[in-house]
Amino acid sequence: METSLASLSPPSVILTQDELKKIAAYKAVEFVESGMVLGLGTGSTACHAVDRIGELLRQGKLKNVIGVPTSKKTHEQALSLGIPLSDLDSHPVLDLAIDGADEVDTEMNLVKGRGGSLLREKMVEGACKKFVVIVDESKLVPYIGGSGLAMPVEVVPFCWKFTAKRLKDLFEDCGCVAKLRTCCEKINKKEQPFVTDNGNYIVDLYFKKDIGDLKIASDSILRLAGVVEHGMFLDMATTVIVAGELGVTIKNK
Repeated sequence: METSLASLSPPSVILTQDELKKIAAYKAVEFVESGMVLGLGTGSTACHAVDRIGELLRQGKLKNVIGVPTSKKTHEQALSLGIPLSDLDSHPVLDLAIDGADEVDTEMNLVKGRGGSLLREKMVEGACKKFVVIVDESKLVPYIGGSGLAMPVEVVPFCWKFTAKRLKDLFEDCGCVAKLRTCCEKINKKEQPFVTDNGNYIVDLYFKKDIGDLKIASDSILRLAGVVEHGMFLDMATTVIVAGELGVTIKNK
């Protein structure tokens, strides 16, 4: 794994988290070349990258770029920016994908999906020759689950409580808590489940301890009937760009 520090002078003022995300996103777009088919990520960091790609197309600095969006939200954003779009049926191999992450561990494994688009993200980014991940330094963790925040699992709505209990039981030794993700909408004062672009629910897992071998954990989750996909992206990132107050760090696998 190679690591380099991009030339960026230390700021005279403290940058906000969103400003750091924008710096990382713009750096990632430097990997984009005319004629590429691109996976367009979802989320607050990826949004900056998609905006930048649209801007460069309008300026004529990029040409003949085709985007494959990872969510309905990104699809709408790209259309509004005039980015030509396609899908995996027409372009089963993509040149490059740019997306954010909720966690990045020391081996460049990721947690994604706190925005709810993990299935489409994994499909698109798994079809790419290169996958560039953009984060601010707050997303770096010593191990997956180390932030104490959610590791999402997309499940079918049918008997989701049964599936959630089985997920919890899988990681009982790690102090796992499993919670159904809900949305802001309420019906009769009752919170409603968050529904993904694919019509599924998300069960968020919270760990008190390191879950150990990630590939074993991945296989165990995916073997459960009712599970569609999980938010651990293992051995997928080829480059991670981290924006911090002292500069931009680029890690290559």
